[in-house]
Amino acid sequence: MARTRFRRDRGLSWRMGTVSLGLGALYVAFGAVLIYFSGSAVIGLVITLGLAWGQWYFSDSLALKSMGAKVVSPQQAPELHAMIDRLVALADMPKPRVAIAVTDIPNAFATGRTPNHSAVCVTTGIMQRLDADELEGVLAHELAHVANRDVSVMTVASSLGLLAGFITRWGFYFGGGNNRNNNNGGPAFIVVFLVSVLVYFVSFLLTRALSRYRELSADRSGSYLTGRPSKLASALMKISGDMSRIPNRDLRDVQSMNAFFIAPALNGESVAALMSTHPSLDRRLAQLSQISADLSERG
Repeated sequence: MARTRFRRDRGLSWRMGTVSLGLGALYVAFGAVLIYFSGSAVIGLVITLGLAWGQWYFSDSLALKSMGAKVVSPQQAPELHAMIDRLVALADMPKPRVAIAVTDIPNAFATGRTPNHSAVCVTTGIMQRLDADELEGVLAHELAHVANRDVSVMTVASSLGLLAGFITRWGFYFGGGNNRNNNNGGPAFIVVFLVSVLVYFVSFLLTRALSRYRELSADRSGSYLTGRPSKLASALMKISGDMSRIPNRDLRDVQSMNAFFIAPALNGESVAALMSTHPSLDRRLAQLSQISADLSERG
């Protein structure tokens, strides 16, 4: 975790380290299988590593573009910048880029590979629904993600799953030419295909395990920083309550960002909610209630 005034979370650090080791092992195993079985191992490996590096290095820009978000200046969004200026000063951390996405979906997210190369984005939908104190609670939550550096680990975890899914879907087109002259081409690709499915599944589990905990950690860190957990609780209830009013088509358009949102862009009755990237709203509210009690005792 970067040196800030956000509370250190040893549980999060342990999980990030475990997930990072797991991802490293998956990368090595995945690359070894591609090299051994693929007819174009060098090209496949270069593409795999190139895409992974590009997604990590340009993660902030890619995430903002996927939401159609625009970076805004203090002159364009003075109140939003003022909130973030206050919070980064309070947390003693670098100020990220500030962006706004024009969509009615009430949400916010942080992205970037390091605290010095990061961005915090809010939607017009969340700005219209929350009051200033609630929005500050959301922003503190997102800045905690940046300070904890869990955004970087999530980006790498997500990119590996995307790469495995890419090979699972399009691998036949890359190996087909060489496989015609190789009697073992069919069985070899089946092995690569099955390994890709396994890698996708394992990276999915690693992403979910980290994502749910990191949301609870950011709730805690942000609330202790502002000293007003009730405002974040109010914001989460408003966001979750209004999400059911968003058309399913609009929710599907941003599902790729669910792991990064402060609240998943899912209808509460959706089957997809069972595999949500976030802990339940009840669990988050219960934790925030405990923090309120803790702060009251200290006061």
